[in-house]
Amino acid sequence: MIKRVFLILFLGMGLLGFSQSSNFNTKKGFAAEGYDVVAYFNGAAKKGDAQYTASSEGIKYKFFSQANLDAFKANPDVYKPQYGGFCAYAIAVSGKKVSVNPETYEIRNGKLYLFYNSGKNNTLESWKNESPETLRSKADVNWEKIKSK
Repeated sequence: MIKRVFLILFLGMGLLGFSQSSNFNTKKGFAAEGYDVVAYFNGAAKKGDAQYTASSEGIKYKFFSQANLDAFKANPDVYKPQYGGFCAYAIAVSGKKVSVNPETYEIRNGKLYLFYNSGKNNTLESWKNESPETLRSKADVNWEKIKSK
């Protein structure tokens, strides 16, 4: 009986820890693979520097500069990538969490969207060619279904 209780507690703690990190793409230990989420809004994909880091809701972020770190700290929700930083196109069309190329992004309506891009498969181009607003609506619905999986 005691073993069973410990097993249930252990599994429960593991699931809680997994759900916290599974709803956000933290490849390389940071959101956006360590790219500066504020820099995207200034028109550039820049790698963050380990001396400028912050956490928000248990997710770690890196920044290119102190100014960008300060901007994030002042209002983190403005800069967080949509769909947990997973590929927006994949969320929309297949409801799957797919890693991204952090240099392939779009700022649309004041929000950051990241995309998979490898070889001849640039999902940002597909996103733009297939009606981003329709895809965004689909992604919003799909994200609610899968974000905690």
